[in-house]
Amino acid sequence: MTNALTPAATASNIPPRILVIGGGYVGMFTAQRILKHLKRGEATVTVVDPRPYMTYQPFLPEAAAGSIAPRNLVAPLRRVLKGPNAEVITGRVISVDHTRKSATIAPNTGEAYELSFDDLVVAVGSVPRTLPIPGLAEHGIGFKQVEEAVSLRNHVIGQIDLADSIKDPALRRKALTFVFVGGGFAGVEAIAEMEDMARDVSKWYANVEPEDMRWLLVEAADRILPEVGPELGVWTAEELRKRGIQVKMKTFLNSCVDNHVVLSDGTEMDASTIVWTAGVKPNPVVEQLGIPLGPKGHVDTQASLRVVGYDHVWAAGDCAQVPDLSKGPGNWCSPSAQHAVRQAKRLADNIVSALRGKAVQDYVHKHVGSVAGLGIGKGVANVYGMKLRGWPAWLMHRAYHVSRVPTFNRKVRVCMDWVLAGFFRREAVSLTSFENPREEFAVVAVPAALPKQAVPAAIESVNGKARDEQVETAGV
Repeated sequence: MTNALTPAATASNIPPRILVIGGGYVGMFTAQRILKHLKRGEATVTVVDPRPYMTYQPFLPEAAAGSIAPRNLVAPLRRVLKGPNAEVITGRVISVDHTRKSATIAPNTGEAYELSFDDLVVAVGSVPRTLPIPGLAEHGIGFKQVEEAVSLRNHVIGQIDLADSIKDPALRRKALTFVFVGGGFAGVEAIAEMEDMARDVSKWYANVEPEDMRWLLVEAADRILPEVGPELGVWTAEELRKRGIQVKMKTFLNSCVDNHVVLSDGTEMDASTIVWTAGVKPNPVVEQLGIPLGPKGHVDTQASLRVVGYDHVWAAGDCAQVPDLSKGPGNWCSPSAQHAVRQAKRLADNIVSALRGKAVQDYVHKHVGSVAGLGIGKGVANVYGMKLRGWPAWLMHRAYHVSRVPTFNRKVRVCMDWVLAGFFRREAVSLTSFENPREEFAVVAVPAALPKQAVPAAIESVNGKARDEQVETAGV
C-alpha cells in the first residue's frame, strides 16, 4: 500500500536535471555555484567525469618540481558537490539524444545506461594537440594531468639517479638530456620548474653536476610565452638561456623514434625524456554530442554561453568557442584559467536564471594579463600593462593562483607546502615503483620453476585460479 504522505513519482514532481559533462574547473565550479543558489528540490545537478576529482592545472609545474604535494592540487568532486541536489557519476557520456533529452553514460566499470536531463552543460575541457610525429606516441610524455606531473618528477629524478650510477658516457648523456616541445605557458613553466628542481636535487649526487644536464626547449613559433607580450617573452628566453636551457625557436620536432630526437634545424640527440606541451585541442567527446562545432572543433557557443541553435545546451571553458565581446566581433576567448573562472560564474548564474524563467546575460571579460612561474623566486608577469620580473612576478603568480585553488582546505595545504619548502630542501626520491605497485608481488607469486617469458601468462593463471577459489568459498 502506498504511503499517503509520499506521492508516486510523476513527471510533475520530479525535479529537472542539469547534466554537467566534465568535472574539471568549469564543470565543478559551475555545478558548485548552481547548487549554492538552488532551493532544496528545485533541481538536481549531476556531474559526469571519468575522474572523481578536479585538477588545478596551473600548479602542475610546481607539483612536478616538488613544491606542492600532488594531492593538494585535486579537489574530490563528491566532497565539493554535496547536498540533496547534487549527484556525481564516475564515467563518460558517450552519446546524447537531444530530441528525447537523454544521455548515454558509460561508467568506468559496467554496462552503459541512459539518463534523462533538462539542461546539458558541456565542460569537457581540452586534450593535448599532438601531431603524427614518428616515435611521439611511444616515447612522449604529456603534461595535462596530475598523474603525468607526478610521473615526470619520478622519471627525471630516476634518470639523474641512473646517470650517477653508470659509467657509459653515451648512456649518461641520454639519461641527462631532457627535451620539452612547446613554448607556451605549459612548456616554459614545466621546463623551468623541472630544471630548477633538478639543479637542487643534483647536490645530493656525487657524480652528477648541473652542467652535465642538457635541457632543450623547442618552439615552432618565433617567440615563447606569447601571452605575456613580446618584450617579456624575449626576456624569459634570455633568462632560461642564462640557466643553461637551450631555447630553439622556429624549430620543429621531426622524429623521436627510440628516443633519438631529430629537429628540423638538423640537431640530433638521444634523450631519455621528451615532454610534449605543444598546444591543446577540444576534448574529442564533443564530436559525439550532436551539437554544432566551430572550424577548430570547439563547441559553437553564443556570448550567453548557450550553444548555437539550442536553448537547453550550454558550454564554456577550453572546449567552447566563446565570443570575446571585449575585443569585438570575430574574436574568441583564449583557453586560459582566467576565462574559465569567470565563465563558470556567468554560466551558473545564467542556468539558474533560465530555470526560473528570467533573462540571461552575456559573458564579458577583458583579459587583464598573465603570470608565469619559472622556479623558486623566479617569474614573469604582465598584469594591467604592468610588467614584472623575478621575485615580484613569482609572488604575484603564487598569490593569484592560490586564490583560485578550490576549497579553503586546499588553499591552506598549498600555503603550508610552500612554507615547509622554504625551510627544508626538496626530497630527491624517485618513486617510479608507484606506477607498477604489483610487479614485485606478482613475480614472487608465480612458481619459480617457470621460465621468465611465461611469467605474465602465469600471473593471469594464478589470478584466475585465486578468483575461482574465492567464488567457491563465497558460495559455501
